Amino acid sequence: MKKQTILMQKLMAVCLLSAGLILGGCGSDDGGGGGFPLPSSSSSENSSASTSSTSSAVVEEGGRATVHDFLMPEAPGQEVLGNETISLDISNTSEGYLTLTYTGGADKVQVQITYPDGTMYPYPLNLGAPRVFPLTGGSGSYKVDVLEHVSDNMYSLGYSDNISVSINDEFRPFLYPNQYVDYTASSSTTTLGVQLSDKSADDLGYVTNVYNYVIDNVTYDEELAANIGTNYIPDPASTLASKKGICFDYASLMSALLRSQGVPTKLVVGYSGTAYHAWISVYLDEIGWVDNIIQFDGSTWSLMDPTLAANKANSSSAIKEYVGDGSNYTVKYNY
Repeated sequence: MKKQTILMQKLMAVCLLSAGLILGGCGSDDGGGGGFPLPSSSSSENSSASTSSTSSAVVEEGGRATVHDFLMPEAPGQEVLGNETISLDISNTSEGYLTLTYTGGADKVQVQITYPDGTMYPYPLNLGAPRVFPLTGGSGSYKVDVLEHVSDNMYSLGYSDNISVSINDEFRPFLYPNQYVDYTASSSTTTLGVQLSDKSADDLGYVTNVYNYVIDNVTYDEELAANIGTNYIPDPASTLASKKGICFDYASLMSALLRSQGVPTKLVVGYSGTAYHAWISVYLDEIGWVDNIIQFDGSTWSLMDPTLAANKANSSSAIKEYVGDGSNYTVKYNY
């Protein structure tokens, strides 16, 4: 109990960050990971967010056991479903993921995975390589449909199957990269994770350092937000290189940094008020799933929303008032 109290005190001390309020969220729900338009903050205010080095923001304590043996998905081909153009490797569903490879001629492909609770998760398939899809609904029966683009908004069913999944560890789906949280053992995000971990005392310190780095170095990309189409897929390495992104990019980058260092992280997509939005939640051994980590006032938490905190235009009191008890946020998908 004393250890948890100390952790909460540390959270209160290090997470009272300069945060801003982006009431506009990231967009409208198009049912397929779609558009994420402009937030409501003004251009001049939002663009003033710092993109300089964050050495002063990173807490350099050291002592955390940095991960170097990264958890990476595999497609060993031991159990494969599909047809001539669609290969669904379900060899590692017990680890909380499956891989899908498409070699057909369609210019666009949609994957629909129906979870045990009946929720259908729509994915645009990023063509060109095997892609990893998480099974975050736990053990049970999943249905996988692969739809091939025909013309206009018309798709034909290229493959469909049901799979029975028994997951060994509830945290595994939130520890691997996938199509929306993409990284490799040698990617720039993984390298940065090692660097930030080496400066962290423990998991909580690492989460804080990652959070500070992302909100101090990545600014909201208003041009992308204003022109984005449907089926957007974030790329953490590109976000890190450009230092710009929308809410999906913020959440994806932070998820990649945390997962690569063994911190279970959910990339959450849902609604902030009435706006389609993305944020994250993390798991800490001493506390459990922490959906609310921007601020702690002694009894309640506020959601960890890097997009909000990265906007420097508004005060931390504004974000605290909006986030409140989390009732302004509604979860739709966990990736």
